[in-house]
Formats: sequence, C-alpha cells, structure tokens
Amino acid sequence: MRRLRSRPRALLAALAGALCLSGLGTATPAHAADSLNHLAQAHGKFIGSAAATAHFSDTQYTGILGSEFGQITAENEMKWDTVQPSRGQFNYGPGDRIVDFAQQNGQSVRGHTLVWHNQLPGWVSGLPSGEVRTAMENHVTQVAGRYAGDIYAWDVVNEPFNEDGTFRTSPFYNAMGKDFVAHALRAAKAADPNAKLCINDYNIEGVNAKSTAMYNLVRDLKAQGVPIDCVGIQGHLAIQYGFPSDLRQNMQRFADLGVDVAITELDVRMQLPASAQKEATQSQYYANVIDACLAVTRCVGVTVWGFPDKYSWVPGVFDGEGSATLWNDSYQPKAAYGAVVEALGGDPGPGPGPGDGCSASYAVPNEWNGGFTAAVTVSCDGDSLTGWSVSWDYAAGQRVTNAWNASCQQSGARVTCTNAAYNGNVPDGGSVTFGFNGTWASSNPTPATLTLG
Repeated sequence: MRRLRSRPRALLAALAGALCLSGLGTATPAHAADSLNHLAQAHGKFIGSAAATAHFSDTQYTGILGSEFGQITAENEMKWDTVQPSRGQFNYGPGDRIVDFAQQNGQSVRGHTLVWHNQLPGWVSGLPSGEVRTAMENHVTQVAGRYAGDIYAWDVVNEPFNEDGTFRTSPFYNAMGKDFVAHALRAAKAADPNAKLCINDYNIEGVNAKSTAMYNLVRDLKAQGVPIDCVGIQGHLAIQYGFPSDLRQNMQRFADLGVDVAITELDVRMQLPASAQKEATQSQYYANVIDACLAVTRCVGVTVWGFPDKYSWVPGVFDGEGSATLWNDSYQPKAAYGAVVEALGGDPGPGPGPGDGCSASYAVPNEWNGGFTAAVTVSCDGDSLTGWSVSWDYAAGQRVTNAWNASCQQSGARVTCTNAAYNGNVPDGGSVTFGFNGTWASSNPTPATLTLG
C-alpha cells in the first residue's frame, strides 16, 4: 500500500517556524541560547543529523533529534538491503518512519542512498551483467518515486571512488563502467523531478586525488546535461590525522561548477581515552567545518553522523577510537557542542565550572515482572568532583526501594541520590557507580534527563 502523501514543503516550513516561535518539544541544553538548527537558519543554512529508528524508543534521543536539527538522514532505513532485500519485493516501513518523524517535527529529509556498492542484497551481486542496469534503474525509480515530494535531496550515488581517484569496483561499474552514475541520476530525476540529486563520498574534504576525481566527474556530468545538483562531502574526521586546511577551497571549487555542497556525515573521532586536550582539538575541528560552510554561499548545511557517543558507529569500526559526536553517552553536550554554537554566532554560555567535565548515566542491568535493578554511574573526564548528587524524574510511576553506595530520596516522580561518605570524590578520568532496586507497574522507561549536581 502506498503511504499517504506528505505535507507540502511550504507547510513543513511553516510548521518549523511555528515550532521555533513556540519552543514546543525542545530539549535544548540549558547553556545554549537556541537550537543548532535555529542558529544555522540565521545564516541560510541547516544543521542536520543522521537518524536511526532503532533508537526511536529512547525519548532522550528523539527529544534532541526533533528539537536541535532541521534535517535528518536515514542511517540504514533507505539502503538497498533494507528497501529491496529480494528482487521486486520492497520494504518501505523503516523509511516511512524516518519521513513521518521528520514531518512531525518540521524537518527535511536527505535520502540515503539509492546506488552504493555496500549493503547490497546478494541477489544484486549475483545478477548477470546484462541485467544490472535494468535492476538498478528500477530500484531508483521505485524508491525515489515512492518518496517523491518527501525527500529534499538524494544521495543517488554513494562512494563511487577509490582513494586514488579511480572508480570503485562494484556490480554497477562492472556492468556499465562510469556511465552507471549518469544512468542512476537520470532515473532519479524522472522519478522525482523536485529532489536535489547528489553524489556523496568520504575522504574528499581536502583537495586530493579522490576529490579531484569527484570534481572531474561532476564537471563532465554537467557538460553532458546529466542532472546533478549537489556534492556530499561526508566529513568523517579524526584529530590524529590533522584537519583538511583546504576544505573551504575544495568546497568552493565544487560550488563554482554550479552545484550545492553539504557536509553530510560529520563526526570527529579520537583515540581513547578522551582527554580535555583531545576534546579541545575536536572542538576546533567542528568549528572549522562550520566556518568553512558559512564561508561558501552554496554550502547548504552540515549534517552530523548521529548522536550521542553511545550510538556512534565509530567504536565498532575503528578499534580504540570513539567520543566522536557532540553529546556524550548520557546526553550531556560536550565542549564541541559549545564550539558549534559559538561558530554559528550563538552564546556558548559561561566557561567550564567545577564538575562541568562530569556526567551521569543510567542503566537497568536487571528487570523482572514488577521490579528492576538500576545502576547510575558518575564519571569525570577533564574535571573532577568533590561531592555529588544525581536527580531525575520517573515518567511511569516507578518507585525506588533500597539503594547502595548512595543515599536516595524520592518525592513523587523526582528522585535525588547523593554520595556516600566514602565515594564523594570523583577524580578526572575516574567514576563511581551506585545502584538501587525499584518497582514498576505498567512500564519502566529510562528517565529522560539526569541532572548532576
């Protein structure tokens, strides 16, 4: 069954404006004067985030996703192995959830991705060469057509190049040569004439062999009259490799071809453990990216590749690396968040005070019918604490019964736990954990916010 038509973009914009004026549903950190996207809008840009439906049951996640960002990109919900796992059988449910969330929050959607060598179902790789173009164009036509009017921009082709600027081997390149890019773009244009059509890749932040290959491809496509509207520069950076100082120059040369540019998957990883010095470098990298986008008229915006650190893809791919996003595991904004706010012209708030490098996280290691055991960890990085308290509100009537390693009091929904005599000092790089048993009736959701005092 085809999904109901989306609201027109003009209405979405009006809804976004109404949300900005009313402040409804915001989860903006207290030290920020405004959300990241609202600050970016003053410059004619957007700040977006990748979104994963696997986390939609986490109210802290959806609260920040819906209030801080003006654009979302599906992490996996629109990739080929999800949408068409078997030939001719389409699964739009996960993608629909992304689009529905965006429309409910006045956000635009970047479609990711139609043609990519990775996350392909086996049936695509097993096709005879003569059938690949038909299958590819049908996939593009069906998916782009399904979401016509819902998608602001599509990553039509993702990661077509090797590091040396040669085309990557894939079922599509093997069957059609480099012409697969033009075929995919034309099919997308026919299916959704109003969406921006983009090519997206990583390690093209600076001027190098790979970004020059992308530049030459876009130049040639434009000369041939192939519909190409934008280039996505992913922006997966790492502080140990240095910042691409020619990012602005590189973005400008693409803009000079007559296409938009965007930073589409920004994160800045580091070798763990994190430290105040590493986070200062990370903050500068984030600010540098914002500065470069603001300096290029045709840079339409910056999308971060997810938040918070606990949902980041980085630790699972880069051994010993992480802490790559703007929020920590406990949804506390990091120094990099303040750097982005400041780069956008906002007020990052006062400088760090005692304990500003510390945070609290909540976990439920054990749950049974009507009861549960919870653990709360207070950890510090770049600061220390002498005496602490952690407060939160329960949303479903849960009650704390007995606690250990802390003294806990509950009044209505509000719980406040303070340190025991022996664990009040938390050093830089250290942590303490306290726990308690509790009861629940209908459900046991995680508290939306933990306040560390």
